[in-house]
Amino acid sequence: MRKGTCKNCGASIIWIPKPGGKSLPCDPMPVMYWKKAGAKDTVVTPNGMMIACRLEGVPEKATGIGYVLHSAVCGTQ
Repeated sequence: MRKGTCKNCGASIIWIPKPGGKSLPCDPMPVMYWKKAGAKDTVVTPNGMMIACRLEGVPEKATGIGYVLHSAVCGTQ
């Protein structure tokens, strides 16, 4: 992961490479996620996989740790 700055809002971001080589801009703070097909939220895992999920749940039952795409939270949309 390399660090950077959002060109639109100036926030810190990280770039997570996908298996195919393209990198995705994500918020740098990791979040717990609960995998759920068809869920409205998406995280990017440290190995670059995108997973539909919920971002709230019982911590002991979390699927894992991921990163939220910066475009989902960027204030300039």
